[in-house]
Amino acid sequence: MPMLEVRDLHVAFPQGKTDEVEALRGVDLHLSKGERLGVVGESGAGKSMLAFAILNLIAEPGRVSDGEIIFHGQNLLDLSEREIRRIRGNRISMIFQDPMVTLNPVLTIGTQMMETLRAHRRISDAEARRLCIEKLKEVSIPSADSRMEAYPHELSGGLRQRVVIAIALLTDPELIIADEPTTALDVTIQAEIMALILKLCREKDVALILITHDLGVVAEVTERIMIMYAGKCVEEGPTRQIIDAPRHPYTYGLLRALPQKVGRGQRLYQIPGSMPPITALPSGCAYHPRCERVTDRCRREIPELGDGTACFSPLTPVEAAS
Repeated sequence: MPMLEVRDLHVAFPQGKTDEVEALRGVDLHLSKGERLGVVGESGAGKSMLAFAILNLIAEPGRVSDGEIIFHGQNLLDLSEREIRRIRGNRISMIFQDPMVTLNPVLTIGTQMMETLRAHRRISDAEARRLCIEKLKEVSIPSADSRMEAYPHELSGGLRQRVVIAIALLTDPELIIADEPTTALDVTIQAEIMALILKLCREKDVALILITHDLGVVAEVTERIMIMYAGKCVEEGPTRQIIDAPRHPYTYGLLRALPQKVGRGQRLYQIPGSMPPITALPSGCAYHPRCERVTDRCRREIPELGDGTACFSPLTPVEAAS
């Protein structure tokens, strides 16, 4: 039985007085204990919305309009706000993209970490401080004791993100959701942070949902990939299988756009067009205006995920390798 299972999830926002638009349109997801899943897509694909829905953080007037989010056999959508707080930040933690937004600029690192512990555990100040320092050491922050007295602006971007990871680990969660955790960092620090997250997940057998636009990152960290486009999953499967032989044209385009796919001095590939807004989705397959394999059927019908892809004319292994 999966630790986490999302079934036919829909998230809707009102448009005008009577209409609604959907930011998520029937998303399914399953995750086992200790498994690492990458959720990939361009901005506007619905990746962060999926994370917020799992944690019951959809801001009003948005709402989960249909579906189930099952965590250890319990539907999180049936829980009260008090009950969900016992899970959010405790058994399920989240790492947000920008640590300067996550961390309170007027409180010390130690104050923020100890407040997180007190929100979920009855614990003395001395024990809370000991655990905070222990977690800072786990994420390789030097002089962990003195860093407890530092303010966020006194730390580098890489150290701030390590602090955010330490806070996520404070309650020994079973699942971490990392939403673009290296976006604001330079390339070298990005690699260090991703290596740290992978190491910690392996050592502690923590499941991971890694949200990113970069297939190169998920290839190094995850075991399975889910590709999202315009609020739907368009392809999913084992990471190596999708990297080596993508079937959906969108996945193929994302892979072709990786910088390592072209030689020095060559122009980078770019998928033509852009992601449609949820208020103006085209008929049929949402990807068809940008797709090089579009057919009349694509313009009329919405393909459903089957055999790992939601496409009426998926690529063959030979085409994907070319």
